[in-house]
Amino acid sequence: MDGLLAGQKVIITGGGAGIGRATAERMHAEGAAVAVLDIDADAAAEVAESVRGSGFVVNVKDRDGLASVLLEAVDTLGGCTALVNNAGVGNLKPLDRYSDKEWDLLIGVNLTAVFTATRAIAPVLAAGGGGSIVNVTSASALRPTRGEAPYSAAKAAVVALTQSTALEYGPSVRANTVAPGFIRTGLTAMAADDPALSADLASRTPLARLGEPGDVADVIVFLCSSLSRYVTGQTIVVDGGSLLVNAQVDPLLQRWLG
Repeated sequence: MDGLLAGQKVIITGGGAGIGRATAERMHAEGAAVAVLDIDADAAAEVAESVRGSGFVVNVKDRDGLASVLLEAVDTLGGCTALVNNAGVGNLKPLDRYSDKEWDLLIGVNLTAVFTATRAIAPVLAAGGGGSIVNVTSASALRPTRGEAPYSAAKAAVVALTQSTALEYGPSVRANTVAPGFIRTGLTAMAADDPALSADLASRTPLARLGEPGDVADVIVFLCSSLSRYVTGQTIVVDGGSLLVNAQVDPLLQRWLG
């Protein structure tokens, strides 16, 4: 099959829904063989079937389990040329109300799992002649959002971890992060499916709409393809320009400018 990723063998965590599913479908369309990892067995199997790939069930917070499943996926694919760390979980409450258990979950899924997967797969990529690691972080890593302190901290740490990976495993392995803004997924349905809230969010986004999973998937495909062959250690924000807005003065300047 021809395409930007023809011949590639890709592992995607959290591939059963949202950005992960869109990435699996886009990569398949571009010629890649895909292994879909997800905590939801039915979702993993469904997406794997739709992309003619392989599905694996794993809780990424389980370090040993994740490392084992990743190597099983490598064996099933007959190698690996790209890893997409997409699995994530969030919560929303004031910082002082987070319990230790909630902190451990958010750090475990959003940060430690990325470290575990990178530690397992980066040497495989290097031994196979090289490849790409793409870690899905968040715009909240760059501009912390109210009520998401543990999530924002974990996602910010992923940026640093990715840069370290790029330094240590270059030149054969490239590592980059994608930082989505507000994207229509199951995690954002409460606001995205509300017409008034959705319109309000879109009105404060320079590109005047909410993001779709495919918007992020296309950037991930780019970072796994030869088109990004001289890009490593970078964070690409996919947010429709929402981080460009200065909350303090922009509303005032809009009034002055009419």
